[in-house]
This record gives sequence, structure tokens and C-alpha cells, in this order.
Amino acid sequence: MDEQYEGQTHPKVDGFIRKASQWQDEFMLARNIALDCQLTETLKWGKPCYTYQGNNIAILQGFKASFCVLFMKGALLKDSAGILEAPGENTQLARRARFTTLDELKQHAETLKTYLSQAIDVEKSGIQFDFKTTDAFDVPDEFQIKLEEMPELKQAFETLSPGRQRAYLLHFSGAKQSQTRSSRVEKCIPHILDGKGLNDR
Repeated sequence: MDEQYEGQTHPKVDGFIRKASQWQDEFMLARNIALDCQLTETLKWGKPCYTYQGNNIAILQGFKASFCVLFMKGALLKDSAGILEAPGENTQLARRARFTTLDELKQHAETLKTYLSQAIDVEKSGIQFDFKTTDAFDVPDEFQIKLEEMPELKQAFETLSPGRQRAYLLHFSGAKQSQTRSSRVEKCIPHILDGKGLNDR
């Protein structure tokens, strides 16, 4: 753990912000807000990340059209200002606050500080998020047919971790046309039989 950087700037994040082609002021402001909360600054996944006792609290993200503060357990926060959104359609736990201007970020500075304090309290409490189980996700007909045709595929799929199972089901269901779903299923069968996840090599 980088405890020496608790509430202090980290040289790797200094370098990241210096090299950022846009959102430099936003990174600086959001960084200061996080450090005021005595979070530990580090660089993870190539982005400024703020942790509490080794647990990831928030990540700063700069996109082409927006700057975001992603709360790793945002679904457990009370979003009194109504600024949090799920990054993706199937995201269960993470939530992000998205801004398009520095002024907009400044207006919500106190809110972000409150949310970061909440996130620290969530870590202290040890509260767990009730993730949807694999059973809550639809199994596309094209995959269900293959599971019934190939007992070895069914057995291999059931031995995968719940996260890997969900990733496959979401990947298959993401195709609008049956032909595309069937194609995705066929391509993934060898991976499943090898006990691999969707993105495993």
C-alpha cells in the first residue's frame, strides 16, 4: 500500500496530469477534493485512483467529451444531488459523476466531497452489495439449445465463475439478430470448454 501518499500527491499522478491533453484543470480540482478527504493517491489502470486502506474508492477519467469521477461502489451511496449514473447498461455497482466543464465540476465540489466521505463510510461498515446472480440474466435461446445439445458444454459453463458466466450471457444477448447471437455462441464454445472467460486468452 502507498500509505505515504495518504492525503498527499503521488509523483506518478503528477506525471499523468502533466501529460494529459485535456481536462488538466478538472483533474487537479478533483484530485484536491479527494486528497482533502485524506484518501491515498495512486495510479491504477493508467488513471488517478484514490483508495482507503487499500480499497479502491474513486477513479478520475478523462474522455473526449466529458470528465468523470467514478465511484467504485457508487450504487451504495445516497445520490442526494442526482448526479450519479451507471457507466454501462449492465453495470451493477460502479457509478460515475460526469461533467463537461470546469465550472460544472466546481459547482459540485462539495457534493463530491460528501460522496467521497460516504464511500469511506461504506468501506468502514463492510456493507456488501447484493449482486444479481447469474440466474437473473436471460439465457438466449441460441445458447440454451447448444447447452441442451452438448452436455459437456453445459457442465463446462456451470463450472465457470458467476462473473464469467454473466459476461458470456451479456455478450450473447447483446446481439439483436439471432444469426449474430448464434455466431457469437459458436465462437465462444471452445473458450467455454477450455474453462476460459470471455476475455481470457
